[in-house]
Amino acid sequence: MMLAPIGSNLAQIAWVVGDLRTTEYHFRHAMGIDRFGETVTIRSREVEGTYYGEPSDAEWLVSIAYAGGTFIELIQPLSGQSIFMDYLDKNPGGGIQHIAYSLPIIDFEEASAQLIGKEFPVITTVNMPVAKIAFFDTYHAIGVITEIIGLTEEGLKFVENMKSERP
Repeated sequence: MMLAPIGSNLAQIAWVVGDLRTTEYHFRHAMGIDRFGETVTIRSREVEGTYYGEPSDAEWLVSIAYAGGTFIELIQPLSGQSIFMDYLDKNPGGGIQHIAYSLPIIDFEEASAQLIGKEFPVITTVNMPVAKIAFFDTYHAIGVITEIIGLTEEGLKFVENMKSERP
């Protein structure tokens, strides 16, 4: 069975920022997006994270909201080398760093192979209970990184819960 076009699974827009709380405040008060979940600290070592093929020791904060049919992800790098810290170093004011496409975990390898076959290298990976994730260097093609999220059963439930929660 052939994988549907990856682009039909757009799920998320992610901002990398220097101050997650200030950015979240903006989304809440200026944009009316007030469904942010609890902020989570991601420790790369705990999620088999890599940075350009090597094990990573980076840490970052994540806050997610569901709005308008898309997840809004806010990321604040805390320490270590990561694609998030790289972005903030180059863009001190923060900004949109990646877009993400989600699909069932069973399609993750094929979707990843499609991007690699188009000469978009993997620059970071993360393996969490809710998803297997890979970030691809698509900067030269579209100006941002592309993330592929392979959702596990637990991840599919998480997504449905986020979508169904009411403010």
